[in-house]
Order: sequence, then structure tokens, then C-alpha cells
Amino acid sequence: MSGEALRKRWLDSLAHERRASPHTLRAYGDDVARFLGFTVEHVGAAVSEKTLAKLTPADIRAFITHRRADGLGAGGVQRALAAIRSFYKFLAREGVLENAAARSVRTPRVRRALPRPLSAEDAARAIQQAGEHDVDWLGARDAALLTLLYGAGLRISEALGLRRGDVPLGETLSVIGKGRKERAVPVLPVVAQALDDYAAKIPFTGPPSAPLFVSRRGHAMSAREAQGLMQKLRGALGLPEKATPHALRHSFATHVLQGGGDLRSVQELLGHSSLSTTQIYTAIDTRQLLDVYSKAHPRGGPATAKARKAG
Repeated sequence: MSGEALRKRWLDSLAHERRASPHTLRAYGDDVARFLGFTVEHVGAAVSEKTLAKLTPADIRAFITHRRADGLGAGGVQRALAAIRSFYKFLAREGVLENAAARSVRTPRVRRALPRPLSAEDAARAIQQAGEHDVDWLGARDAALLTLLYGAGLRISEALGLRRGDVPLGETLSVIGKGRKERAVPVLPVVAQALDDYAAKIPFTGPPSAPLFVSRRGHAMSAREAQGLMQKLRGALGLPEKATPHALRHSFATHVLQGGGDLRSVQELLGHSSLSTTQIYTAIDTRQLLDVYSKAHPRGGPATAKARKAG
């Protein structure tokens, strides 16, 4: 079989057996398509099963070097290698070929940036401002969406995936997250009220299976529209550039931990498969503590530095 035919079989497996998200399918599919295209030029021939079976770690490193020359960063390289390894793992599992070359290539370390949560005050300001729209139902929609992101810690895709039939909300909300994993999220009364208010004002009819969050014309609201909403709020309220829909999820996690929530519970609320992913929020508290300490300690503040210089 050709390399492209094998790639399509692999993507079908990811979609139907592994239940990969559309975003993962696009990203992984693009990475492996680039890999196959490079290999054609690299070996000077069409890519087949035999070609893939003969590739060495040096060949895969050559592809990575090529992508880095195109400006791909460490995170992109990490994802490209993950895609290629997944591709080869599928080929081995299907009995097509065996080649451990991809596993032999070292993955670059990616320094994980700390999330940038909003303060509780800024989150409240954003929700209030979002509700002050010239069109009443759009204001109710925007306020409900941001209240849901901040009050329940949902990903934007999870929030926009809700249906008309999900409202009114009960004490918990069933959410399908990454990897098609289902989790139950507790619903605060303020979140339920915001969604009830919005649902009552939607000017479009639709069955229970219709999207809950809709655009001005009644189509499903897109993630880009939600990002545009936050962009407008950043300008209106002077919020930092990191104030995005996902920042509200970061804010939810950070504020729950600051309020005494334990790490395991926050992991469950966010739908993280690994506790190490959730632990990054503890680093935010540590950073804030160090900032307070450096400003408050007699030997840490700028005033002390000036005094030492004058002395």
C-alpha cells in the first residue's frame, strides 16, 4: 500500500477506535502528511510499506531538522514525533510493518508555561460587561457562556457542545471532554440561572438536539466567536492579552485551589487524565507567594535595594 493510503487507514482508526478529537485528527494528519511528503524527496521515490519499514532514526531526525528550519518550535516537534510514533504503532498493530526508528528519536523538552488566570474581580467584570449588549438575548448568551466557563471550568469546545435539551441544568452536568471521556461537573446555582435566562431568550426554535449556544443568525456558535468576545472585553476593560476563553477555565481551577479545594478534586472537575497536568496550578500559587514575599520582606523589596545602593 502507498504511504497515503496507510495514513488514511490510520486516521480512520484514530477517529473511530481511539475517538480522537477533530483538532487532533487535523494536527496529526497534517504532521504525517508532511512527513510522507518529505520522505518522497528524501529517498527520491514514492513512499510505500517497504519505504516506511526501511527508514532509520537518522531519516526521521532529518525530517525534524527540515521542520525546524521552517520555524517549527519545540512544541510542534514534540507533536510531530508523537504523530509519527502513533502512525508506526498503528502499522505494527495492524501487522503491516515493524520499525522502531521513531521511538529511537529523542523528544525535545518543552518548557510548560504557567497558565495566566484572571483575578476573581476581573472575571466578574468580564461577565458583567458581556451581558451589557445592545441585543438583549446576545447579552444573555455571552454572560451565560462566560459564567459557564468560569463557574464550571469547561473547555470552550465542551461549553459550545451543549444542546438545548441540556437546559435546565440539574445539580451536575455531564460533559464529553478530550478523548471522548465523560465526566460529571457540579453546577452552581448562578451558572444554572444564567443558562436558564439565556435559554428563555433565544429567538430561534430548535429540537433538544440543537446547539444551545447560537450565533446572531441562529447557527451554532463557533470558538472563534467566543475568542472575539473576549478580545472585545480585553479592549473595553483593559484586561491582559492572556484573557481568553481558556483563561476562565484556568481561573476556575486556580480559585478553587486557593479556596481550599484539593488537587485530586480539581483534576476530576477539569477532566485531566494526569494529576501532573493539574499540578501546574499549584505553581501559580507558589509564584504568587514568592511575589508577595519578595515585596514584603525587608531584604526583598525595591525600597531595600535603593537603600542598599544609597548606603
